[in-house]
This record gives sequence, C-alpha cells and structure tokens, in this order.
Amino acid sequence: MIEGGERFKLDDSFVKKYADKKAPFGYNGVGEFTAMRTYSRIKPDGYNEQWHEIVRRVVEGTYSMQKRHVSGNKTGWNDHQGQKSAQEMYDHMFKLRFSPPGRGLWAMGSEITEEKHLYAALNNCGFVSTDELREKLENPFTFLMDASMLGVGVGFDTKGAGQLIVKNPRKDLAMNYEIPDTREGWVDSVGLLLRSYFLGNPQISFDYDEIRPHGAPIKTFGGKASGPEPLRELHKGLERLLNERVGHPLVERDIVDIQNMIGKVVIAGNVRRTAEISFGDPDCEDFLDLKDYHINPGRRDFGWASNNSVFAQLGMDYSEVAKRTRENGEPGYAWLENMRAFGRMGDPPNNKDKKVAGGNPCLEQSLECWELCTLVENYLPNISTLEDFKRVLKFSYLYAKTVTLGETHWEETNRVMKRNRRIGSSVTGVVDFIHQRGLGTLKKWLREGYDEIQRWDGVYSDWLAVPKSIKTTSVKPSGSVSLVAGVSPGIHFPHAEYYVRRINVAKNSNLVSRVKLAGYPLVESPTDPSSFLVEFPVKSPEGIRRKNDVSMWEQLELASFMQEHWADNQVSATVTFDPEKEGKDIQRALDYFQYKLKGISFLPIKDHNYELPPYEEITKEDYQDRLRTLKTLDFSGLKGEEAEAEKFCTTDICEIPLLERGK
Repeated sequence: MIEGGERFKLDDSFVKKYADKKAPFGYNGVGEFTAMRTYSRIKPDGYNEQWHEIVRRVVEGTYSMQKRHVSGNKTGWNDHQGQKSAQEMYDHMFKLRFSPPGRGLWAMGSEITEEKHLYAALNNCGFVSTDELREKLENPFTFLMDASMLGVGVGFDTKGAGQLIVKNPRKDLAMNYEIPDTREGWVDSVGLLLRSYFLGNPQISFDYDEIRPHGAPIKTFGGKASGPEPLRELHKGLERLLNERVGHPLVERDIVDIQNMIGKVVIAGNVRRTAEISFGDPDCEDFLDLKDYHINPGRRDFGWASNNSVFAQLGMDYSEVAKRTRENGEPGYAWLENMRAFGRMGDPPNNKDKKVAGGNPCLEQSLECWELCTLVENYLPNISTLEDFKRVLKFSYLYAKTVTLGETHWEETNRVMKRNRRIGSSVTGVVDFIHQRGLGTLKKWLREGYDEIQRWDGVYSDWLAVPKSIKTTSVKPSGSVSLVAGVSPGIHFPHAEYYVRRINVAKNSNLVSRVKLAGYPLVESPTDPSSFLVEFPVKSPEGIRRKNDVSMWEQLELASFMQEHWADNQVSATVTFDPEKEGKDIQRALDYFQYKLKGISFLPIKDHNYELPPYEEITKEDYQDRLRTLKTLDFSGLKGEEAEAEKFCTTDICEIPLLERGK
C-alpha cells in the first residue's frame, strides 16, 4: 500500500446529526458499557470517544486506506462518491447492522494505522507452519511472537518435528544483547536465543536495562507495561527447555512448548489480545497428552496458552482421539482435505485453496503459512429485510477488502495476502434469527447474500485493481462485539432466557462512577483484587432454547448447515456436550460430520465451580426486579482513560479458562 496523501474526512455536518442519537446497544447496558470499556480511545482533547466518534474514526480510517491506494496508483479517486459511500457505511455501522471485528473498532483510523502503519494489527488471526523448520529456523517462532504482540491470534503446526538437532551455544564466542524497549527488541531477543541453540551460534546474554519499568504507560496499544520480568522468565524457560534437548531433535512437544511459552509472555506483557492453536498428528501420543498435567506436570504453567487440535484425515479411526475429547474437550479437529478442496461444502470442489496449511485459533479461516485473516461481523437480528441485508453486506465486505490493502512488515505475509486477498464476512446472531424467522428464511438470506458478496468482489476488485478474494465468508465465534450489538455470538446458543452477565472492570476505571450512578451492582472480583465485576441483567429472545437444552447433534447440524450455505472459509463452532449422555457418541459424530465440516471443537458441560461465573441463570422475576432498580447509563464527558484492550477470538464458551480443558 502506498503511504502518504491526504486523509479522508467525513463531513462534520453529517456526523453531527448522530451525536445525540442513541445507538441500539444490546442487553440493558451491556453493549454500551462494552463499547466504552473496550473500544473507546482518548481524543486529542483528553475525552473518551463516544460511539458516534468511534464509528467516525473507523469509517475515516477505512476510506483513507482506499484513498491512499487509489490515488497512489493513479487509478482515479472521486471525493464526492467517496463521501456518499462513507456516509452510508457510517449509518449501517452506527445502527449496529454490521461492524468491524473488535480489533478494527480499536485500531482502525488510530495512530496504529495512520502514523505507525501497523496494518497487521487490523487482522484477527494468522497461521505459520514449521514444515520448513530446517530452513526457516527461528522464524516460525518469532513470527508468532511478533504477530501476537500486535494482537493477532496465531495457529501453528508441529510438522517441523525431527528436523533440527539442538546444539550447545558457543560459550567461547559469548555475546551480550542490550534489548531495546520495543516490540522488535523483544522479538529479536527470542530469535537470537533460539538461533544460538539451532545453529550452535555464540551464547547470548541479555541486558534488560532499557526496558521500561512495570506500570509505565503503553501509548499506542494502551495499558501498562509489564516491566522486563516476563521476558526474562521466557528467556530462562527457553534455555531450560533447550539445554535438556541438546544433542536431540526438536519433537512435537518442544515446538508446542516454545510457542506456548511465547504466548504466556505476550499475555503477561499486557497485550492480552492474542490466542494460539496448535495442530498435531492424531497418531502422536505425546501431542495428544500435552494437556494431561498428570503426565506433563511441567506444562501446567504455560500449557493453557493454546487450544490443541489434530489434522484429522477423512476416513480415519476416531476412537482414541474421541476418548480424549470426551474427557476434557481436546483435541479439536481440522480436515485439511476439505479445507483445500472446498469453498462452501454445498458446492462442488474447486481446489482453490490447495496451498492451505492450517487455520486460525478460532478455526473460521483456512490459511496458508504466513497468511493473516481479516474478518467483519454482520448482525442478522438487527437487519429488517433481505434487501437491507444485501446492502449491508456491500459495506461490511468493503471494510474487510480495504484491510487487505494494508501491507505488513513481513515479506512472506505480503506475498500470500496480495495474492489471496482473503476475507471473512461473518454472520452472527444466527440462533436468534432462526428463532424469530425460521431456518428456511435463513437459508434464502445466506445463499442470496453470498452471491451478492461475490458480485461486489468483482466490482471493487476491478476498482482497486487487485485480485478477487480467494474466499470471502466465514462464521466467527464473535465475542465482545456481539455484546455491543445485543445478539447471540456466532452460531452459539444463549446461556439462558434470563441471566446475569458479569463483566470485569478495573476499580480505578472512569466507568465505575457512571455504572454506580445508574444502579448496576458492582461486586469484588474473586480472582482479581484490582477489579470489580459489573452485573447486568440480560434477556434473550422469549422462548429461545438455552445452550444446555440443545443436543450435540443439533449443534453439529447447524455448523454443517452454515458450512454448506454460507462459509467458503470455515465455521467456528465449539459444540457443548454431556460427557455421560453424549460423550460416547463423539466418535460416531466425527465419522458422519467429517464429510460436512472443515473443523470443529468440543467442550464438555461440567460444573466449573466459579464463585461468580460470567453467566448465571436467573428467573424472570429476578430479572424484572433487577431491571426496576436501573437508570439510564450516561457515559458522556468521560475524560482521561484509554479503553481496555480487546481480548480477541473469544466467545462465551472460550471464557472458560483453557487450563480447565486439561486434566
């Protein structure tokens, strides 16, 4: 993408009309609170953005990227047409018919994109393979770390097992590295350490003096610095692991351990916006036992950093892996044969994605090695008619396609993304829509909507002079953005018809006083003494079934329905099941649905013994009593606090700690 040039600006008079309008936030304050807590940045005047200003920043950032690309390539930018188009995008987004993913709400149009040009931060997730570890050496590990520190969730495989023999670093050539107080400095330090063991290079010692102390502000991405201690612990942990492996090849466990240790330090480093998934061989017992902390007690400290899945093969015997899934929900399953051969599973094979090597942590995107994915959300229950849906899809598609114009600082990634231009236009609130309008209507909307996206991809790819997107549609698990819009996440069923939703907020947050004033209960967090939990009463659509009322088989059928009629990438679904009643049938379910899905994960329904769970079912009477005590939330005039970083790739299901998926 060509940088420079004048930024795009919406007309002030247009935006002013929305300043006093109330957006249709969801769930009795949950939506507005989430938007302010998670996506509002500080303006130059020191005040927090309001929703109409968040939308303005995002829309202006989107059209600025288009304008720079078109003007820089001298293919003809039209200011009048751009203004007209941007205003329509703004209206659809303000009314929560669609939105970028959480990272887009946080980063698009900010200094992250407009000054630092870190366009990788707009992408949700990525994938890196270790298949060429002998040649790529530390690069798959440093790529994951660098991407994770930008908030990108990364998937990786263990195909590099056996390719490298760990060597003793050369003590006679020892060297010292003074680590710069930058993302690049942290990543380079890990790369140097790994390279010293992979090649027998000079032994590395580290000087941490330049790293800012614990509690110092992080300007660009928000939050407070962790200090050097997490990085120091990572270096020590990697040295312990590799010293034990000297003279031996890196095995599957070593690869996962290194990546999980990196994931732990990224989260400890206060980014908190990443996720990992590891893909292994279903016949590798060591990989299958990684989350069994009786067998691998040393992994308990960092093993939670990734969900673990296997590359399943069509027609394989699922009996052994299904037993493990029944016990603790892992492994999940990814079918590379289907990912490579099919777009939508209801269409004939097209083999367009023959280079796909894996997927992202939530598994809604098929990805090549080094590839990133950009997603966007369409909120089905908030759209009135099929024609409106098609119109909304134009602008949600355009947001995602625009993100593909932004170059990253990784050459391999740019090479793949410029060729594929892969996007994931997702629909969410699917269960709400089915409950209200029926499966037949959904099918019609999905199939006609898919065709509409392909039409616009032809139009806009020609205008931007870039290739058409290799794939365009997904079903992501959603998360905080579905709370903002007030719809069920992805294709998952709601917790209950009436429930309390508890959301964490720092005790020193400027939101606390406003929440108290409106009468929302705040309780001490049992796990974080620096935080409150805000309790919101929530009502799902009347008569809708709870997630615990829906069988494993119906959830699988819904995932396959969406894979057949909408997603040419993939459908992210975590199927909840009763271990006693349904666990024995997982093998049979996999035998059947392996021909209808590209990936799936499971989660046993268990009592997780939360003192204050994030979701707690209540009666209709309790809900009404809570509602009567509440006043209207007012977040106007907030000053001086950056929003909390989004925790990406989460759903209500993913909020169960990954540690609890182990034994």
